[in-house]
Amino acid sequence: MSKEVKAWAATSPEKVEPLRITRRAPDDEDVAIDIKFAGICHSDIHTVRSEWKKTEYPLVVGHEIAGTVSAVGKNVTKFNVGDRVGVGCMVNSCRKCENCKEGEEQYCPNMVETYNAKDPKDGTITQGGYSKYIVVDQAFVLNIPESLPLDKAAPLLCAGITVFSPLNHWHAGPGKRVGIIGLGGLGHVAVKIAKALGSEVTVFSQTDSKKELALQFGADAYVATSDPKAFDRLGRKFDIILNTVSAKVPLEKYLSSLRRDGSLVQVGVPPEPLQIPPFSLLPQRNGIHGTLIGGIAETQKMLDLCGEKQIFPEIEVVPASYINEAYDRVVKSQVKFRFVIDVSTI
Repeated sequence: MSKEVKAWAATSPEKVEPLRITRRAPDDEDVAIDIKFAGICHSDIHTVRSEWKKTEYPLVVGHEIAGTVSAVGKNVTKFNVGDRVGVGCMVNSCRKCENCKEGEEQYCPNMVETYNAKDPKDGTITQGGYSKYIVVDQAFVLNIPESLPLDKAAPLLCAGITVFSPLNHWHAGPGKRVGIIGLGGLGHVAVKIAKALGSEVTVFSQTDSKKELALQFGADAYVATSDPKAFDRLGRKFDIILNTVSAKVPLEKYLSSLRRDGSLVQVGVPPEPLQIPPFSLLPQRNGIHGTLIGGIAETQKMLDLCGEKQIFPEIEVVPASYINEAYDRVVKSQVKFRFVIDVSTI
């Protein structure tokens, strides 16, 4: 049977506030989850403020969800009551297309986002993790290793997989030199994961203000890009550069520091079109790529790695009543480095 639960929802672009919502009745393939923690992602803010696509209000956002299983459908084989589980940015897909069959559900043309999308099971608008409870098909639920605290696991369901997927796809590891542009909510996780994979890691940031933190997180080197000679000293040394920032940066300078066949991968979402001079790419057969989260199997691989290597995002746990203030601080880059909502406060 359906269930009414407490949540915090956007009722307009200006405000997130308490609201009760109705979750659909679990079917035979579903997992019912008591949510313990929900990360705050910048995507939540863009959606609440209807900055990317039209938002259906009222809307509960949140796609970094960690909790425990409270019930399972009769056909569920992957999970049991009491299991520690997570839900990320998607809750369904067609299961039939080439992308789905290859484990790349995030690229399915009919991928169903965790919030602000049409749920194919009942036709309602999907509602996310700023709530006490959620119902998700078992195919889109993830195991959270016992070695990962639930509050620290939550941001990995978006931030973690967003940076792990390109590092995994472009084969970061021993013998590879990886550059990370930005040391924010995405960048600091990227540094930790790239280092755990065995890469030599360099952080790019505007000033030296974050150098000590970057080295503490595992970076081998740090480049303050405000130094006009910084890129001249680098030469062509990087196999992969991951751009985690959502602001305009001089991509041609970063492309000039790639080795032959090196890749610059864009995961940040700046508001303006990227400016890429063709001759930044041609001389060394370099490429610039985009990437979107990861498939379910790849996300599980990331969680398992983080559990094994004890890779945790840096978090600030806040009550639900602080959500609106947290949004303002995220926009002003005044958080080190991810907010996580304690759902017991909803």
